[in-house]
Amino acid sequence: MGTFIHENFILKNKTAINLYHQYAKKMPIYDYHCHLSPKDIAENKKFSTITELWLAGDHYKWRAMRENGIEERFITGDASDKEKFAAWARTVPNTIGNPLYHWTHLELKMYFGIDELLNEERAERIWNQCNELLMQDNYSVQELIKRSNVKVICTTDNPTDDLYYHDQIKDQQDFNVRVLPTFRPDKGLEINKDTFVPFVEALETVVNKNLTTYEEFIEALEQRVVYFHEKGCRISDHGLSEIPFAAFEESELEQIYQKGRNGKGVSVEEETKFKTATFIALASYYKKKNWAMQIHFGAIRNNNTKMFNKLGPDTGFDSISDQGEVARPLNAFLDALDRGDQLPKTILYNLNPVYNDLIGSTIANFQTEAGVKGKIQLGSGWWFNDTKPGMERQLSALADQGLLMHFVGMLTDSRSFISYSRHEYFRRILCNLIGSWVEDGEVPDDPALLQTLIENICYNNAKNYFSINVDEKQLV
Repeated sequence: MGTFIHENFILKNKTAINLYHQYAKKMPIYDYHCHLSPKDIAENKKFSTITELWLAGDHYKWRAMRENGIEERFITGDASDKEKFAAWARTVPNTIGNPLYHWTHLELKMYFGIDELLNEERAERIWNQCNELLMQDNYSVQELIKRSNVKVICTTDNPTDDLYYHDQIKDQQDFNVRVLPTFRPDKGLEINKDTFVPFVEALETVVNKNLTTYEEFIEALEQRVVYFHEKGCRISDHGLSEIPFAAFEESELEQIYQKGRNGKGVSVEEETKFKTATFIALASYYKKKNWAMQIHFGAIRNNNTKMFNKLGPDTGFDSISDQGEVARPLNAFLDALDRGDQLPKTILYNLNPVYNDLIGSTIANFQTEAGVKGKIQLGSGWWFNDTKPGMERQLSALADQGLLMHFVGMLTDSRSFISYSRHEYFRRILCNLIGSWVEDGEVPDDPALLQTLIENICYNNAKNYFSINVDEKQLV
């Protein structure tokens, strides 16, 4: 049996092969959205087993294992690391057709030099081989990052975080990767969730002030934007089930805030008004600071009540939402910001691929800031769309509706330090797609044009889009 992950994996034509090996392969990684632990990076953590590195926190794998009939104790429970790895090895052959099969073998090849296909028969040998390598110094967190040719990492951080570990990383002279925080204020918008009051209380603690009015609440959020900016943050992130927009009067917001602050529920209309007003205020702060604003929407979360009560959030029980109305509130939200010259650079990620063309056509309405290429972005396929067909759909929709040349490219969106293989996966898919267009005569076989396109999408666009100095540990 030949090697599954070979040098031309996914590359189906001569042009694709040339594009990948001449241009895409060598480009660094700009990881502008992920869920890596800044503590693990600061402490240069080493992993004792492949399970700890590979399976802990990976709800993609957990979902597959459950579907394969694996008992929960071998997924998130008290089974040993070896037993959990064996359960994953039993599952892998059943993931044929799922990107997990590709990701698994890309990661084994890239980081451990393993060409064998993982299954129950080979589990013991691969377990031992990986764990022996993990004992070496060059398998620490920072070494894995450097080996992956990463230049920038933007973590995901609560506005009330002190960013202590980011300070530690910045002071480490032998680690030159930029690791910066990302401002994620979801809990401050979700006024009807039980996380809102604890968020306000935590915010009061960090700003050392009672937030008795809506105005004080908004001022406190702005204060935290300033704090994050001083720590190097240049990107915000928002995870929403749906895009909110409702007209509101300033006088209404105080009453709505008081209800939420006191733990009382507000109506759907009041919730939408609160989210709209708060989101617009935050976006205006981002614009002042020249931040980029990310909006991820379209997930319906924690659908299995029994398992949510047992395991909590982010454990593999989320799915794609049908979202209700999208076009009107999204256009209205962007328009409200644009009218007030408060629209920052914005990346829109829709989880439901049905809306790819809708979002692609929407972003073209607001590309009106001279000198900024691709100010509003149709974000990369994420979560349930970071599959081969999912990424091809996103790339094609963006090319159909906008300018693919200015796309900021792939994001890792992972908690794993060896998920950088997803960038290789994306780059191979990108080169294969463009290569097929060339070979079909739909795109000219112009080496200079194709080089610019591939290198822009893989790295250069992100480097130019975000206000982050890649080469030095200094702010811009």
